Amino acid sequence: MTRPATRAGFVAIVGAPNAGKSTLVNALVGAKVSIVSPKVQTTRMRVIGITMTDLADGTRAQVVLVDTPGIFRVARRRLERAMVAAAWQGAEDADALALVVDAERGIGDETRAIAEKLKQSRVRRYLVLNKIDLVPREKLLGLTGELNALLPFEHTFMVSALKRDGVADVLAVLAAGLPAGPFLYPEDQAADLPMRLLAAEVTREQVFLQLHQELPYEATVETDKWEEGGDSSVRIEQTIHVQREGQRAIVLGRGGARIKQIGARARHELAHILERPVHLFLHVKVSERWAEDPAHYRTIGLDYEP
Repeated sequence: MTRPATRAGFVAIVGAPNAGKSTLVNALVGAKVSIVSPKVQTTRMRVIGITMTDLADGTRAQVVLVDTPGIFRVARRRLERAMVAAAWQGAEDADALALVVDAERGIGDETRAIAEKLKQSRVRRYLVLNKIDLVPREKLLGLTGELNALLPFEHTFMVSALKRDGVADVLAVLAAGLPAGPFLYPEDQAADLPMRLLAAEVTREQVFLQLHQELPYEATVETDKWEEGGDSSVRIEQTIHVQREGQRAIVLGRGGARIKQIGARARHELAHILERPVHLFLHVKVSERWAEDPAHYRTIGLDYEP
């Protein structure tokens, strides 16, 4: 019996900060593989989400989505420069790329700069207008024309990633455009991210969601210990690094109330992802120069530029 043909390849998801790239990746995968918050530049590294789909011609395809950090025009700090470099590297290494644009916000300086640089790319290019539920249709048509005038795209999609509206069409077209070949990952794998790192990202997401008006985005989380329990549970110890003592007080909250809430929500999310009991212990540490530590960059897959 002839085995069905298969396709597989990498699709880089690029765009300005807060365009909805991570929300789109999670919607395409059908599971949470990248953290989301209202804060810009939430994603700091290249996160890989993997999804399978069957095409109309009987071909089975594996789409490997690379969720890149938001690309901003002027990257002043070392962390920002490393994030931008990771985003462009993800785009260069891919078989195709999708530029995600926040339709409500329109075409800003970052998006124009990205479009200009993408003119050098030889891979298939797709445009994804996101958050269309927040924009009148006539504005969407104008945006589509203006963006395709800046940079011709093979296909333009209009979606609401949060509501998963239009996402199935995106997946079908992306998959059909990938090269024929064997799968790159096991069919049941949804992400390519070490569990210790995923756990740290889940907690960092809760820090941002609960403190995004009070805490700079420089705060970070590291998983210090991961111990398997005999009852199938896991014990996780993490450190939340902040840069000043005042920020430590904010994370702790009065009588430790805020960090307990962060821990409770992160623990619930991790138990859902890992499908087993999680015992999570959080500590807060003032690390004024953590953003200058080469070891931290290696941990999250970024290059440290001297």
